[in-house]
Amino acid sequence: MHRLRTGVIGCGLVAQAMHLPFLGELGDRFEVAALCDISPQALGHAARRFPEARTHARWEDLLAEELDAVLVLTPGSHAPAAIAAAELERHVLVEKPMCLNPDEGRQMIAAAAAAGVVLMVGYMKRYDPAYEELASTLDRAALTFARITTLESPLEPYVEHLPLDRGARDVDPELLAALAADDDARVELALPGEDELCRRVYRTVLLDSMVHELNAVRGLLGEPTDLHFARFAPAGSAVTASLSFGAVECAALWLDLPGIARYEQDWAFYAPEARASLRFPSPFLRNEPTRLVLEGGIAGTPTAWETTKLVSFDEAFRRELVEFHAAVTEGRPPRTDGEDGLRDVLLCQAIARAHAGGTAIAAPTAAGAPA
Repeated sequence: MHRLRTGVIGCGLVAQAMHLPFLGELGDRFEVAALCDISPQALGHAARRFPEARTHARWEDLLAEELDAVLVLTPGSHAPAAIAAAELERHVLVEKPMCLNPDEGRQMIAAAAAAGVVLMVGYMKRYDPAYEELASTLDRAALTFARITTLESPLEPYVEHLPLDRGARDVDPELLAALAADDDARVELALPGEDELCRRVYRTVLLDSMVHELNAVRGLLGEPTDLHFARFAPAGSAVTASLSFGAVECAALWLDLPGIARYEQDWAFYAPEARASLRFPSPFLRNEPTRLVLEGGIAGTPTAWETTKLVSFDEAFRRELVEFHAAVTEGRPPRTDGEDGLRDVLLCQAIARAHAGGTAIAAPTAAGAPA
């Protein structure tokens, strides 16, 4: 099996908790040759796992290495590093969201296409075994309604048992301020002139969290035909959106519950005679299976049944890396490619605009997206 000589840009939380351990497990597919982070502590932690890898404080220096592929796992926009990597003919996997505004997403797609390299966006839920089982069996023609619910909870209880060193206190404050200003400027390009609440929810809730749900429901139902309504709670603690996917109505709900370490995510799909739902654990619990719950009954009688399926204990983050390797070595687009990621950024932008303007938006993922 061809091993991809790989560089990792960003060695923080998601890298330490998920990507780096699974890159190590998949040593027959990936050789971690270079690591990069602005935090010396985080970089040192990653280097102890891969002592043969060269280390860098700047992603520009990492891209000077001889590499086949690059993982961009930083918390800000992935566009600068991803575009530069593609121009050097490196295949690229970026964590979600792919970018912070649609224009830079289009630039990423164009750079990858011009170089003939893979551009993949890290939506691990699309590679969850229970999600794949539902995607292969869901009767879309029979559906009438979908409900996508996320109850967000504090992160720390779910990762405190992991050997992490995120190095948040050893980064130059001036560099952090510059990165924050860059982040704000990119968000402003997506929502020019909108108020602070609108920009903050777009950045920290829609792009950082709900983008997973939006991508996954698109993977099951296709593109939304209409965004009817969106509303942000005054403090940004809740988001409600109403969409149509053709004949299927969909309510998407996100709520922050900071006082309860009880993450809950439930996606339900309803037909007149059957129901199916996915109940996800915290994404930071490795190999904790998602439950696929199937319900049915006999119309006109009290007879009803419910079956819970544990499809597999395989980890979605690991399966995501396997897909990236397969796309590169087989010369094909990945399931969650750059165009897919761009449509999610467009949908997040549309939800923010629908909240700000109080108006419905038709075909919210189609505005300027590739066909």
